[in-house]
Amino acid sequence: MSYVKNRKRLLDHGNKKARQIALDIIDKALLQADPYRAVKSLVRLDNDTLTVGEHCFNLKEAGRIFVLGAGKATFPIAQALEEILGDRIYKGLVTCKYGQEGQLKHIQLRLANHPVPDQAGFQAAQEILSLAQETRAKDIVFAGFTGGSSALMPYPTAGISLEEKRQVNELLLYSGANIIEINAVRKHLSQVKGGRLAQAIHPQAHIINLTVSDVIGDPLDYITCPTVPDTSTFAQAQATLAKYNLWDKVSKSVASHLKAARPQDESPKDLADHNIIDHIIVPGTAACEGAYKAAKEMGFATFILSTQLEGESKELGGTYADIAREIVAHNRPLKAPCVIIGGGETTVRIEGECGKGGPSQEFAVGAALKIEGLKNTVVVGLDTDGTDGPTDLAGALVDEYTLKGARQAGIDLYAALERHDVSGPLEELGEIIVTGATGTNVNDLRILLVLP
Repeated sequence: MSYVKNRKRLLDHGNKKARQIALDIIDKALLQADPYRAVKSLVRLDNDTLTVGEHCFNLKEAGRIFVLGAGKATFPIAQALEEILGDRIYKGLVTCKYGQEGQLKHIQLRLANHPVPDQAGFQAAQEILSLAQETRAKDIVFAGFTGGSSALMPYPTAGISLEEKRQVNELLLYSGANIIEINAVRKHLSQVKGGRLAQAIHPQAHIINLTVSDVIGDPLDYITCPTVPDTSTFAQAQATLAKYNLWDKVSKSVASHLKAARPQDESPKDLADHNIIDHIIVPGTAACEGAYKAAKEMGFATFILSTQLEGESKELGGTYADIAREIVAHNRPLKAPCVIIGGGETTVRIEGECGKGGPSQEFAVGAALKIEGLKNTVVVGLDTDGTDGPTDLAGALVDEYTLKGARQAGIDLYAALERHDVSGPLEELGEIIVTGATGTNVNDLRILLVLP
């Protein structure tokens, strides 16, 4: 199967051979990160015996089955659970991003906005909390909260409006803060995040977390934060606002809530009185590992540079270009034909007005500016969920001809990058990657391919 919908456009120019190989690697990388396949491997139903990994449940003795979730990789989890459990599911509700394709029969599907929360997400969050409060002893609650759930399931704490929560979210996204810092703030402005949804579930029910990680190191409380204990604190939320000079930009209600925090207001640090089973069904490194496996099977010398890349996206793109130049000049760290793979969560710091773009696209442009004329070189920046930043584009693929093509078309890529407005130029040049919703959401994927 091919995840890339505009493959034909990406292959009608430039280094077609190298581009074809890069696209094949992308497809196999995303397949490795497929939550649907992961759930099907983990969850089994044999007559009245439900098996989830090493845990077995006798459904004759168990209570009802609920499915709750939100996120960009939640739909395939729900889809797989429906196929396995069918009408044994008592009630369920999941919230996915606008544009999610497909239908569910036994689980209610809600669509909401991402990355900026909206009223639809707020209403869905209220419904999810209501279902959690309906649970009883011995019930089984499958929790499929994946990357994007913070925006898709907003439930501001009392005294803070959805608009104020939305403003904080935008400020954090544009500040350059990483996901750990961002979520420390968001969890302390929520009635469901930071383990609070788990508190609403009956303590003698069984919570089964099925997690797809989009956070470096796979920390559960930053991925599946509504249904696990929280390790972040009000103090860390306060430190984030101070670090990025946001105290004077957030609303008075938000500032007052965070500054006046009392010990009893803190998110739960211990949920030992609940029955919680955690499964990271797809780790954040899955796409990198899938790309590595694919490149090795194709016969390339392959190297994972890091799965924990952070920092400014365009600068990392320049670093990838520097590595490409080293390979061509000195056959190190690998000799061509070779593939260098990286993953993580890079950011874009925006001050003032900006255009349309995202971290993966800026990474690709940062590389394109430095690989012109570098023989047989392709660089890919891909957001694995199919939406790079606030766009509906997955990322971009560039090669040694991209910058030349921009000049011939009268496009100033340097200026576009400076004003954070790279989507239009990349689309005009045919370098954009379009996948739509991929059904997964792990760490971003960065690929460098060099042929001899």
